Amino acid sequence: MKRKLIAAVGVAAMMAGVAACGGDSDSDAGKDPKDRSGTVTVWLMVDAQSTWPELVKDVNAQFKKKYPKVKVNVAYQQWADKAKKLDTALGGDKFPDVVELGNTETMQYILNGALAEIDPKKYDNSDSWIKGLTDTCTFEGKQYCVPYYAGARVAIYNKDMLKAATGSDTLPTDETAFLKAMDKETAKQGAKDKRFSSLYLPGRYWYAAMSYVAAYGGQIAKYDDGSKEWKASLSDPKAQEGIQHFIDLVKKYNKGDLTKDEQDHANVMANEKAGVLYGNGWEAGSVVDGKANGNPKLEGKIGTAAMPGPNGKTLPSFIGGSDLAVTQKSKNADLAEDWISMFTSEKSEEVLASKNILPNNTKQLQPLKDKPETAPVANAVESAWFTPIAPGWTAIEKEEVLKNMLLDILKGKSVAEATKTADSKIDELINKES
Repeated sequence: MKRKLIAAVGVAAMMAGVAACGGDSDSDAGKDPKDRSGTVTVWLMVDAQSTWPELVKDVNAQFKKKYPKVKVNVAYQQWADKAKKLDTALGGDKFPDVVELGNTETMQYILNGALAEIDPKKYDNSDSWIKGLTDTCTFEGKQYCVPYYAGARVAIYNKDMLKAATGSDTLPTDETAFLKAMDKETAKQGAKDKRFSSLYLPGRYWYAAMSYVAAYGGQIAKYDDGSKEWKASLSDPKAQEGIQHFIDLVKKYNKGDLTKDEQDHANVMANEKAGVLYGNGWEAGSVVDGKANGNPKLEGKIGTAAMPGPNGKTLPSFIGGSDLAVTQKSKNADLAEDWISMFTSEKSEEVLASKNILPNNTKQLQPLKDKPETAPVANAVESAWFTPIAPGWTAIEKEEVLKNMLLDILKGKSVAEATKTADSKIDELINKES
């Protein structure tokens, strides 16, 4: 399976002239750092601007000290339109040298030849980078981005509601005990509000559904060594068992609109229509953040815990987080690499950890496993799962195949029939040729 330099996933035009433009400037790269000149353009997501601006400022100061004649331009991007803006920029002559990518975005840009290969040895703690993040940057044995920070999904719950129903505000760790608690909460809160969901799992929440698949030992797709291709595997009995488990929970506990996905589930909890969510750790803050349509009155009442899963184990989480990459078209690739090296150094990652953001490596992750406020997500991240590292997966990342599969089952189609249809579509997408 060869790397596709110009893959047909909607951004082929952006790569015109990659070979001619990529790499360091021949006339400048060999100079003493104090004599280097030029500009390094960095695209970071707005999270860095709002939550750790002092880190950006400090790294830019470090960089300026080493390269006094090089200018660093940091442009903050919004998640909603970043991909579209990046595709446009890479198709023109004003593109970033460094770009932050959500870990579900990296494969698209790797396959299109948009990212330069990196040498992990140039970066701190690369020998202990969190595997799930490293996997999102790796294709056919080569690495094309640097892990930045990690995330995982956990149970987010209303402590007052749980205590009122069970006498304790501590979420049970065993799924059987957890569901008994949800039954009690349904009885108590549901008597007041028929639209209240003790466990709110939206019907099209494919991240959660695939976590149950992982819990039973199933996978979305598997790599076949014989054919050297990826094969969809949702029809496997283990995967079907996980999907059925998810569907059963949705039908029993979700008293709202079953056709929704998870995009507004934090607001559902903010409106006191849900007792427990399964979401990203940071979404606990969204529940109480008035600026994010949250409910400030719930401040101090929202807790997080490991999500109980089947067979007496914690529910496996999808690995979340961000990566940093050097664009293939960069004329100052070595400078871009050095900026990323400073921004993801052990010192820099310590700043993130101090803000309860999961660092990119297991060494610095360890202390967060012992802090009550970060222990659930920190303990979930090392064993987290990720989507197949396969060509064509970017098409599936638009989520329609898996979302529609779940919706079909909720509408009455059997799990066997729905997974067979989904597997056929996944096979077509995952192995399509450009």
